[in-house]
Amino acid sequence: MIKQFAILFLLVSSLSYSQSVYKEVAKINDSTDYYLEIGLFNKEEKKSISKAILFTEKAISFAKNKQQKTKLGIGYLQLATIYFDIEKNELAIDNYIRAINVFDKKNPTTNLALAYYGLGKCYLKKNKIAVAEIYFEKAASLYEELNFFEAIELINLQRGIINKEKKQFAIASEILKSVIENLSDDTFATTKTEAYFQLGEIEMATGKFTSAIDYYNLANSSNSNNKTDFSISKRIFKQLSVAYEKANNPKQSLVFLKKYSRITDSITNHFYSNASENMVDKTQFDEQLKKIEQLDKEKKSQQKTLRFSKLIFVLSIALISILSLLSFSLYKNNKIRITSNKLLEEKNKELTIEKEKAEQASKARAEFLSTVSHELRTPLNAINGITYLLLQEKPKASQLNYLKSLEFSGSYLLNFINDILEINRLESDKIQVEKINFNLKELIENISTSFNEFIQENNTKCHLTIDPSISEYLKGDPTKLSQIVINLLNNAIKFSKNGDVWFTIKNIEESDETIKLHFEIKDNGIGIPLEKQEAIFDSFSQGSVEINRTYGGTGLGLSIVKKILELMDSTIHLSSESGKGSTFTFELLFDKGQKEVLKSAPMTIVNSENKKVILLVEDNKINQMITQKMLENKGISCVIVDSGEEAIENVKTNQYDLILMDVHLPSMSGTEATTVIRTFDNQTPIIALTAISLNENKETLLSFGMNEVITKPFEPDHFYSVVFEYLAKNE
Repeated sequence: MIKQFAILFLLVSSLSYSQSVYKEVAKINDSTDYYLEIGLFNKEEKKSISKAILFTEKAISFAKNKQQKTKLGIGYLQLATIYFDIEKNELAIDNYIRAINVFDKKNPTTNLALAYYGLGKCYLKKNKIAVAEIYFEKAASLYEELNFFEAIELINLQRGIINKEKKQFAIASEILKSVIENLSDDTFATTKTEAYFQLGEIEMATGKFTSAIDYYNLANSSNSNNKTDFSISKRIFKQLSVAYEKANNPKQSLVFLKKYSRITDSITNHFYSNASENMVDKTQFDEQLKKIEQLDKEKKSQQKTLRFSKLIFVLSIALISILSLLSFSLYKNNKIRITSNKLLEEKNKELTIEKEKAEQASKARAEFLSTVSHELRTPLNAINGITYLLLQEKPKASQLNYLKSLEFSGSYLLNFINDILEINRLESDKIQVEKINFNLKELIENISTSFNEFIQENNTKCHLTIDPSISEYLKGDPTKLSQIVINLLNNAIKFSKNGDVWFTIKNIEESDETIKLHFEIKDNGIGIPLEKQEAIFDSFSQGSVEINRTYGGTGLGLSIVKKILELMDSTIHLSSESGKGSTFTFELLFDKGQKEVLKSAPMTIVNSENKKVILLVEDNKINQMITQKMLENKGISCVIVDSGEEAIENVKTNQYDLILMDVHLPSMSGTEATTVIRTFDNQTPIIALTAISLNENKETLLSFGMNEVITKPFEPDHFYSVVFEYLAKNE
């Protein structure tokens, strides 16, 4: 039964992916199954793509939460197919790859084969023939292993199409004819129809119009029993019209052109539904009128037979009048309802258009800021990297000041770009709050220590007080807490030269499992005027132009603090007076954590005899030079390649201790190259190097098979820490 199910799915999905069936068991067992089914129902029956995507994503969310690995893969597979059907090719590729990474490759299934098959079709659409062939071959290999030999003919159909696209017409014809001969079962009529059609396309391409007509007619004959997929008929009729015209037979060309036009201009089901509804309303109205006429006749008959005819007559007329008015009222209301519905539909269309325009404008703004920050990171990586290397080479005293200034300027510019990207991310709703174990006191003391130089420059006294009753280890998001504290402390110190800053953390509520903390950062600096306090949390907002020129900054720090706290279900509160300082307070709820023993990776290679070799996949020559030099300074050998294709071939023939993979490469991207490498090498660590943009995050990159992510421009100590950690693991 399962085998027949899979063959039926392959048959239909080979052209349109419209009748998708993924689950090997139709019975609904839990919420994941339910949302998969309702997503499929909205796609196939209701033709509502937006709801199909919504419910499929809900199924994926349930599968993640319940750690249902197989159903998670099925969810990604269903979502990929939906995106393929609406021609969102990149999103389809992304979800097919996610599905492949989730499925167990040691136990091959039809679902894994379908994912490879779908990827092949996606890359065929992108005209990446070589990559498409790789995935079609993987699918074919799985079907052979599963003894699904009938399904292999569907892949042979794709092989024929690929050879046709390569202009290898003889090979393509041979494959397509073999497909037709091997599929004798009527169940595969759709596949045979497509094979005949592709043979006709080959004959057209070679100028054999009469032979092309024969194949198109065979395709039309094979498709004669297909009553649902009009797109195939449209293609056949259109090409028959063109072929007859090329063969100097205008009469037959016109016949098929008319058939093509009739299908294109057919009346929609929605029109029939509305017409049917109006007919029902009219029938009900006619029945009401007949009832009134019958009542009138009965009342007149009673007039002749009863002595109290006058009273009955008056009552009858009154009743008839009331019923007439009610009927007329119903009729008018129905007409008004129909008119109102039409107006509402028009207004909804207008609102939908305006909403789409607003979303496009917001998306364009986000993509512009993301692109700008991304493009600035690449040259900035060169500036900061070269500066770091020059400082390591013991420069002259006269050169040291220039290099220190260059290092400061690069760090300032990087912080500015990071702030722009961070506010953009927060506004895009793509940020998730983590819940991991961390040491609160250690985190706060490290942050405070990092400000020592800034405190000395401003001659500021910083007073740190942490309630001793607070648990040392908590569970929360230490990265976002650090962003909040760093931004608030930075402002407090910057605007309180020769003054004081107080940072206090209090325990305000505690249970066996949770603890609620009150954070207060107070200064006695220049303060914020009352009229400026409402707008101070807006992006790019500062107290005045003079403040900006005197103290510098982007005006994004408080906006970032506000948005992060909103993500963490909290609020920032401000109390300030001009010339008398400012106080910022907020509260956060944490789970109680537990003490952890952390092991740090060594920063040098201990065994010098076993020299490490790293493959660097990077297309930018300056970045190649900087990264290679930094690695060589630590005694690590480096092999450099410029593209994803070269990386794949190198890993096949050589053994490396680590791969540094740039994400944005020409032709094949770093994520695509990683996906291919993971099909034959699951051992070698792969670290992503990326000038990360809005649409990228660590979770997405890791889902392609990468082990870790280093952001450009990378901070040298962090770069070395990650590299040595994975080199040590690989030993």
